Amino acid sequence: MDKIPLTRAGQTALNEELKRLKSRDRPEIIQAIAEARAHGDLSENAEYHSAKEKQSFIEGRVKEIEGILARAEVIDPARLSGPIKFGATVRLLDETTDEEKTYQIVGEPEANLEKGKLNLRSPLARALIGKDEGDSVEVRTPGGEKSYEILSVAYV
Repeated sequence: MDKIPLTRAGQTALNEELKRLKSRDRPEIIQAIAEARAHGDLSENAEYHSAKEKQSFIEGRVKEIEGILARAEVIDPARLSGPIKFGATVRLLDETTDEEKTYQIVGEPEANLEKGKLNLRSPLARALIGKDEGDSVEVRTPGGEKSYEILSVAYV
């Protein structure tokens, strides 16, 4: 099986989510199912079906997180340097709009554009890998061609 790259922060966040799912969410949904069962006829009990759906989601997410953590390769970006690679925090200048953006390149499980966490497999991250400060990159995105100048690269 392929290893899944994660930062230490990403691993910690997944462990916390797993703990919350097992210690709080799972017992709450078991209680909700028991209460819904007490209402009688399960065939037309919307509360029961909703709780069972939520239970299914929780159990699926628990299995997904356990699988990710089992295959995780935790990489400490602070120990890295040089050209852009996994874990790099990159400050970019959009050459069209002159807008600055900062992203950290992370593994898929911790990617979140709103928080500046860029998926390692995204077109932008793939274009940035191996580049250095001062380089320009052309990226084909769903919205069209984009050009960025790399202003800085840091490993924090």
